[in-house]
Amino acid sequence: MKIYLNGKLVSREQAQISVFDHGLLYGDGVFEGIRAYHGRVFKLREHLDRLANSAQAILLTIPLTKEELEAAIIETLQANSLKDAYVRVIVTRGVGDLGLDPQKCLRPSIVIIADRIALYPEEYYSHGLEVITATTKRNLPEAINPCIKSLNYLNNILAKIEASRANVPEAILLNKDGYVAECTGDNLFLVRGGVGGGLEETTLVTPPTSVGVLEGITRATVMDLAKTRLKLLVKEEPFTVYHVYTAAEVFLTGTAAEVIPVVKVDGRRIGEGKPGKVTHRLIKEFRELTRLTGVPIRGGT
Repeated sequence: MKIYLNGKLVSREQAQISVFDHGLLYGDGVFEGIRAYHGRVFKLREHLDRLANSAQAILLTIPLTKEELEAAIIETLQANSLKDAYVRVIVTRGVGDLGLDPQKCLRPSIVIIADRIALYPEEYYSHGLEVITATTKRNLPEAINPCIKSLNYLNNILAKIEASRANVPEAILLNKDGYVAECTGDNLFLVRGGVGGGLEETTLVTPPTSVGVLEGITRATVMDLAKTRLKLLVKEEPFTVYHVYTAAEVFLTGTAAEVIPVVKVDGRRIGEGKPGKVTHRLIKEFRELTRLTGVPIRGGT
């Protein structure tokens, strides 16, 4: 495996960061997870825009332009001969001292890792997964805004520990007011309504970013597909876990997870207890889109 580290492609064993790097000491940095499908990098520019926004929000200057980052990502994929991959782009504050002062960090560090990934077994996409509601609350947007995709993921990890202890793969985080925010690594959607066997009067609902959610790239893609391909009404509005329990369908979205159905929450069956027609359609539409769009890699195998 070849890893991009501060302008050079090095082996996994040589990819070393100083113990004085603020990314390690304090989670002081930002990152993006990006997917490549069939020799194309999906939504690359959107991910780089979000990376730039996260960095701007924490006053971190990325030492490469978006064009240079794009070239470095393509180079890393080519060096690993990958056409289908998960790419992790990390920008840390850089090497400083044991103090908090970021002015002691003279130059940010950039790491790009490209590897294969399968977050969930394929059976979860056909049969659905079970989740719980975590007792851990989502970070306050006024404290650490979840729109910033930072290296400090302890909030998510604590909720993930709760999911693991309950023997389920994911957990829903509520905000301080009891509204559903998101899961530990994915955005959440509800399907409401619908009559007969069609999609008439069906509404797709997801929490707004104001309740404490990341502006997911897959989230935005699915909202657009629901509007343009399925002709659904799509809303961003606050809701509680009660509305999750009583939804016709529930599914999660994320770069690694893509679109994955949820069939049980806190022991309660969702809808008919199996992935619904809207979720199935969106999985199909999303996978088709990943085959047709993206920045070409060239040279991958």
